[in-house]
Amino acid sequence: MQRAGDGTAGDAASLVGSPRFSHPSECYNGAQEAPMNIQLPLGMDKVAFLDWVQGREERYELDRGRVIMMTGGSRAHWQITANLFKALDARIDLQRWAVLPEFGVELQSVSIRFPDIIVDRAGEAPKDLTATAPVLIAEVLSPSSEQVDLGDKSTEYLQLPSLAIYLAFAQDQIKAWVWTRGPAGFPYQPDVLEGEDAVVRIEALGINLPLAEVYARVRMD
Repeated sequence: MQRAGDGTAGDAASLVGSPRFSHPSECYNGAQEAPMNIQLPLGMDKVAFLDWVQGREERYELDRGRVIMMTGGSRAHWQITANLFKALDARIDLQRWAVLPEFGVELQSVSIRFPDIIVDRAGEAPKDLTATAPVLIAEVLSPSSEQVDLGDKSTEYLQLPSLAIYLAFAQDQIKAWVWTRGPAGFPYQPDVLEGEDAVVRIEALGINLPLAEVYARVRMD
């Protein structure tokens, strides 16, 4: 868990020469992995990245020590995310849990991700920059992110000792991939739920999440 002010604030130039920073380079787009014409630091550790990323208009993640620029989402992406936030917030015990959109999650690898939705412990320090003990993580897939969200990110997320469930939602159909921790840990393959009648059971929060509610007002073309 990182808090605002834990490191030394400053722009990218002030980090050059620091042991936390390797060298400035082109930023990579998280969707296509194509170099962009923006000169940004490439190699960082977690503390340096959190110092650097604060207040920036663009969205970035730290992917195993590499700064990644994240692309914007579609209308369906944001509608599903908004629906998910409201559905979870209306059901959870607000004295115990907090639903947070695009909040930092510090991972065991040299990565800091910003999932679409997390559920973390309530009442934590207001200056925290990363989650304390996320129990739920959810991502809304796009064509460019599906392989990463169902592959690399799921591998990283499932290593979090606090995590009870990881959810991934399709945009173009009513479909969810669900990894739920059991007595032996997480399964190798997720459960796949489809259709408006499907319901995700989230035992750790004591709630049911209907897919019809998650996909409300989302037009399927």
